[in-house]
Amino acid sequence: MNGADTVFILVSAALVMFMTPGLALFYGGMTRSKNVLGTIMQSFICLGIITLVWILWGYSLSFGKDIGGLIGGLNFIGLKGVGMEPSPDYASTIPHLAFMIFQGMFAIITPALITGAFAERMKFSAFLLFTILWTTIVYSPLCHWVWGGGWMGAMGALDFAGGAVVHMSSGSAALAAALVIGPRRGFGKRSFVPHNLPMTLTGAAILWFGWFGFNAGSALAINGLAANAFVTTHIAAAAAAVSWIFIEWMHHGKPTTLGLASGAVAGLVAITPAAGFVGPLSALVIGFAGGIICFYGIHLKSKFGYDDSLDVVGIHGLGGVWGALATGLFASKMINPDGANGLFFGNPSQLWIQFVSVVATCVFSFVASFVLLKIVDSIIGLRVNDEDEEQGLDLSEHSERAYQL
Repeated sequence: MNGADTVFILVSAALVMFMTPGLALFYGGMTRSKNVLGTIMQSFICLGIITLVWILWGYSLSFGKDIGGLIGGLNFIGLKGVGMEPSPDYASTIPHLAFMIFQGMFAIITPALITGAFAERMKFSAFLLFTILWTTIVYSPLCHWVWGGGWMGAMGALDFAGGAVVHMSSGSAALAAALVIGPRRGFGKRSFVPHNLPMTLTGAAILWFGWFGFNAGSALAINGLAANAFVTTHIAAAAAAVSWIFIEWMHHGKPTTLGLASGAVAGLVAITPAAGFVGPLSALVIGFAGGIICFYGIHLKSKFGYDDSLDVVGIHGLGGVWGALATGLFASKMINPDGANGLFFGNPSQLWIQFVSVVATCVFSFVASFVLLKIVDSIIGLRVNDEDEEQGLDLSEHSERAYQL
């Protein structure tokens, strides 16, 4: 067991944990003031309920003994056998507990990402039930497919830090939620203006900071690969922030702070699957293109008429898809000998593998999420009534106000 690796993973886990409150601020600032606490609550509560799900059964379903390439067994149920010794299957230089909690932080933030799609209209009780079911039935199998010994990893799909597991899964679920729950009252007729953009920028800064733990920590050791992932993460975020601002400037005549924050997050999403497989210049291209793709992606909701309140589909869904496919283009074994070469390094088959992983992830997450939402709706109802929605979720769901004016 390596002490330096252990410290590195624990610090990385703390950084990823900090991302969920950062996401709460990022989302909260973009809502109307009457819904800011309700929006923040949906992210923050994931630190509680998903931690419990993860230690009781989620980790075992994700990383337990493989069952047919589809799901993990129950050998780690309640963290049975997960102790202070290293795990030879997943992390041979750090305590098994350190690996478990690092992965748990990924499980926490993923359902929190989905909340941006149905912000300002979903019941808190329905959200809790859906989140528990989604983490169990969608997140854990996907995590096992990619990282836990399942079929997608065995196929050779490359996902360094969660392009499929985190971003495509949440983006696809977000689309299902927007379609099932329906648009906010007044969607397309009223202007839904963010109430606190400094809060959103603060959240974006926390996300950028925490993402270094998200991506660099996925090297699972303090080594050159971690340094590469750290550098490529920063470069892609910077490139996407710049490309988003310039494309927005061209289209709308003004660069905005919301565009800057959104572009940075788009670049972070895009580089996530590729961070440990591509070099700095490839990261620049991935990030720059990711900013442009996600900028146009968020306009799909006006074209197709679905209300993705805070642009989860356009940024996390499309950004994750682009990042996974870009990994199939730019991956190089010179960066990571345990990975594979992509199309631009002489291996076109990797792009096909990445494409298969994209389709499988998006279809599975969308269909399963759609079914789960329908089940929850039939049991307790998904959204608040019209009067409560007009009043705002802060008062109707939590009997609180964010601001006393």
